[in-house]
Amino acid sequence: MNETARDPPILSGQAMNHTISIIFRAIPLLMGAVCLSYGLYILAGRDDADHFVAGHVNVGLTAICYALFTTAATIIRQLIDRYGRVWGIVLPLSGYVVAAAAVIWGIVLATRDNTAQNLTAGFVVIGVGLVAACVSTVAAASTKFTLIQSAQLLNPLDGPPEGAHSRTVGAVMITVPAAAAVVGFCLATGLLVRGDTPGFVAGHVLIGLSAICTALIALVASIVRQVRNAFSDGERFAWAWLVGAAGTVNAVLGLFVLFSSSEPYRLAPGCVLIGLGLICFSILSKVLLLALVWRRTFALANRIPLMPIGTALTCLFFAAFLFEAADTQPAFFVGAHVLVGLGAICFTLFSIVSILEEGTS
Repeated sequence: MNETARDPPILSGQAMNHTISIIFRAIPLLMGAVCLSYGLYILAGRDDADHFVAGHVNVGLTAICYALFTTAATIIRQLIDRYGRVWGIVLPLSGYVVAAAAVIWGIVLATRDNTAQNLTAGFVVIGVGLVAACVSTVAAASTKFTLIQSAQLLNPLDGPPEGAHSRTVGAVMITVPAAAAVVGFCLATGLLVRGDTPGFVAGHVLIGLSAICTALIALVASIVRQVRNAFSDGERFAWAWLVGAAGTVNAVLGLFVLFSSSEPYRLAPGCVLIGLGLICFSILSKVLLLALVWRRTFALANRIPLMPIGTALTCLFFAAFLFEAADTQPAFFVGAHVLVGLGAICFTLFSIVSILEEGTS
């Protein structure tokens, strides 16, 4: 190991202003409160299938916001020197608990009544729970986040810094989002094979959620491999391409669902798929940032957090148009309301990428 390997990490308690750290931790919780209250407000309206599906999905999105909070808190507490062994267990574990609760709730919804609205809402909530589990794994991988700077002081062949994730632990973490993606795609295939409207809607949305799980493989792998000083030049942009491909698949599939037929039941999954594609592009900002600042300086790193701001605004403006369109075509109702929740998640990802930019600056 070379001499510089014994230098202290660049990150310190002064790396982030305490007030800013509170704001960045509050954003995921605030957006989670928005999703939860908005979903409950929708459910408190008329008792029809559209309100049932849109309300339950927005409530379910709260799980992703909470998982993002655990990631934000995990990294920030390290940056402000208020991170201990207990937080390293409690934060990721609580994210997994919320994700498991979402999956169980989705299963209950899907099997409680043999109705189209229950099946649709239930399977979408299951997919949301899978995404929350992947995000919680990002939090678990980030428990050693400050070692990324220590790893950069080593030569590529020096091995991982002291205290880094072991090879086995790292492999398990990367396996979690990969397994979630496989489960999601399998469920989506089973729904599409049904050939009915609920299966079509839930199946396509599950494809979009599984693509997000695929994108999160890249984020978990980037963090784990940088912590272990195993991040190579060859994979610097390979992970970014994977995330970009996942987002493009969602967006293109959404457009295909929308414009390949004039059937009204295709409007909701088509619009939601586009929104899920925007979430993938929000994740891309995080993967790109980690790649661009690894062992090099990137002058525009502080501009990358603008990407999730753009995707959040796109979701909300898209939702605004759909709300207007719903006056003449009620089938736009679900898409408009779910896009509000997806916009909240994109804005939450703004706080995460801002924290990453602060931590890697």
